[in-house]
Amino acid sequence: MGLLKNLGIVLCFLSLTVHFFASSHAAIFDVINNCPYTVWAASTPVGGGRQLNSRERWTINVPAGTSAARIWARTGCSFDGAGRGRCRTGDCGGVLQCTGYGSSPNTLAEFKLNGYANLDYIDMSVIDGFNVPMEFSSTSGGCNRVIRCTADIIGQCPAELRVDGGCNGACPVFKTDQYCCNSGNCQPTPLSKYFKDRCPDVYSYPKDDPTSLFTCPSGTNYKVVFCP
Repeated sequence: MGLLKNLGIVLCFLSLTVHFFASSHAAIFDVINNCPYTVWAASTPVGGGRQLNSRERWTINVPAGTSAARIWARTGCSFDGAGRGRCRTGDCGGVLQCTGYGSSPNTLAEFKLNGYANLDYIDMSVIDGFNVPMEFSSTSGGCNRVIRCTADIIGQCPAELRVDGGCNGACPVFKTDQYCCNSGNCQPTPLSKYFKDRCPDVYSYPKDDPTSLFTCPSGTNYKVVFCP
């Protein structure tokens, strides 16, 4: 009995240890709507979506190892009781609970948790256009990163990128290698520079890594603020 009891204690300890290490680099994301209007926040692959009235907050617990993740705001939405409807910008297949990415234009906060060298990789992107001013920042873990895009992107939007409720990206509009970088070899364009000049820390075209991709130690928590 003593051996079995000790074995049980060891197995319990190992289970707790595995659970600790599996969750030790998870992150809390606070999504805050400071806009004077309602937005429908979206988060994939964790979270789905939620209506946020002005000044409301949504807290999302994101597991360690989550990758290809993004958070964005949808505007001009209308959903029925079953969570089906449509948004003017950022729509994700006509559902409140997003499982896929949103349609352009949408200002994006993107991240991968606990990646290479035990770091989180974070960025903001307007490659798919801009619909709501945004700030993506760390709130713990010894990281002081703040990424913002709050310029009057919509009001000054080039004519060829203007759409209802936002300013589209060149790739979704023209769908060419020059703007979408499908071959993996592209350069800034006058249209990407329009965004970059106004939001210098934000991805404006697919190869914008040197000035737009940032890291924080794994275990950092974050907030995403609409209309900071």
